[in-house]
Amino acid sequence: MRVCVIGAGVVGVTSAYFLARQGHDVVLVDSQARPAEVSSYANGGQLSYSYVAPLAGPGVLPSVPGWLLRRDSPLRFRPRLDPHQWRWCLRFALACRESVARESTAQLSGLSYLSRDVMHTLLEQENLDFGHLKNGKLIAYRTPALLDKARALVEYQAAHGAEQQVLDAARTLALEPALAGMGGSLAGAIFTPSEEAGDCRQFTEALFERLQSLDNVQCAMSNPVSGLQREGRRIVAVNTRDGDIGADAIVLATGIGTRALLKPLGHDVPLYPLKGYSLSVPLADDDESVAPRISVTDYERRIVYARVGGVLRIAAMVDIGSANADIDPARIALLRRQVHEAFPALDLRQAIPWAGLRPATPTGKPLIGRSPAADNLWLNIGQGALGFTLACGSAALLTAQMAGMALPLDPAPFRP
Repeated sequence: MRVCVIGAGVVGVTSAYFLARQGHDVVLVDSQARPAEVSSYANGGQLSYSYVAPLAGPGVLPSVPGWLLRRDSPLRFRPRLDPHQWRWCLRFALACRESVARESTAQLSGLSYLSRDVMHTLLEQENLDFGHLKNGKLIAYRTPALLDKARALVEYQAAHGAEQQVLDAARTLALEPALAGMGGSLAGAIFTPSEEAGDCRQFTEALFERLQSLDNVQCAMSNPVSGLQREGRRIVAVNTRDGDIGADAIVLATGIGTRALLKPLGHDVPLYPLKGYSLSVPLADDDESVAPRISVTDYERRIVYARVGGVLRIAAMVDIGSANADIDPARIALLRRQVHEAFPALDLRQAIPWAGLRPATPTGKPLIGRSPAADNLWLNIGQGALGFTLACGSAALLTAQMAGMALPLDPAPFRP
């Protein structure tokens, strides 16, 4: 089967790789000259397989008014005269119900554990250099009340296979001394020893190089897609700047750009761009004590820290209503201040800022499967902030569906 995969971020490249390994002829198309140039470029770097609770949770809505009134809020909302934005927000609010959030967490956990297993198998087969570490993860809490609430989530996630420990402040600092900068504001942490980290862009580039070496793969980069040509129930051509591409099946791994391709076909997907920011801080050889060795999430501030190679990647914030990925100097300045407060010895002078749009669904669950718009059109979209974590599992689920193989898990929760 000839398959055209549109989108060369981490999800698209991973999908193309697994399709090619199944023996399909694959054409990978992207508007950029290199893979991972958009949302996959400088994300948080955490492979957070055991902690995939969606953004929509029962504690979010009560916090929103306070966040919107604070200048240092991790969440910023810009209302627009856009019906799609308000529909998405309404569905997000409905997804914040405890019953829905628990179900979504369980379903995402199944996909994330599949992704972990597929990633580990992939790394046994391919020598991919992307700063991969199995260094665990700490979710640091500043208030005892939130730490107590986290205990309940730990118990719930344990029923779905997560192995986590609840630590007080002293045990947290013994495990990660670099958190001493939080001082008396640290109440404790949840520690997940099995969690991993790595550079998403480097992973995607390394896998892309493997793709280019395969005889059954063609990479058509710097080639924007303008539309999908449908006849009856099938897509017969992908319209690109360099000419039409014919294929037996088409996979959209196009993130936020998916809506523009699907809407002319009568299929509107509930994707909305959630803008996030990151800093990449080069680390010297003697920086062991000033930057965390273990991946860290500062829960109240919604800031994540992960070592990726010789860099500390710091990612944070959710801006709803940003129309582009331009860097907002005020948001980066706020992030710098908050990082300095937590890690005062960390040298931020060489920090490289970045901003990107995370393609998110209201429930936090990606859409993986056949589009109702055409029988040979498939989607692998909506991983949001978990694109790196879920990429391998999403690709495995998609390729099994396309090939009619035994499915690694129930696809129903992720059906487009």
